[in-house]
Amino acid sequence: MSYALLFAVAFAAATLLPLSSEAALYYDLRSGGDPWLLLLAAGSGNTLGSFLNYFIGRKGVDWLLAQKKISTRGLARSEAFFDRWGGWSLWLSWVPIVGDPLTFVAGAMHYDWRKFLLIVSLAKFGRYAVILLGQ
Repeated sequence: MSYALLFAVAFAAATLLPLSSEAALYYDLRSGGDPWLLLLAAGSGNTLGSFLNYFIGRKGVDWLLAQKKISTRGLARSEAFFDRWGGWSLWLSWVPIVGDPLTFVAGAMHYDWRKFLLIVSLAKFGRYAVILLGQ
């Protein structure tokens, strides 16, 4: 697998698509990929994918509610969680299933995008660094 493909898989995995960027990273590492370049590809792809979620939340939440793509009840629960924990909750952005909706809600709540990118990039790159160091 190439670094560009790993970037794309990590990007897509940060959205609601059911992909495993960790498996792709592990495969590339076992195939002789440079760990630093793998970290850069996976971390930046996954961070930018989360920023897409943020942008959709920020600009598209009203449309998604009107189209019944998300429920007002579910959004209200997520917003209550985010209201309580705020930026601290974004440290969980790397967690499968939980992290993707958190990044969407951060956008819907108009959380500062600079703080968002800082926290999410540290969380995402940190997760991949731990995976790479563990191999």
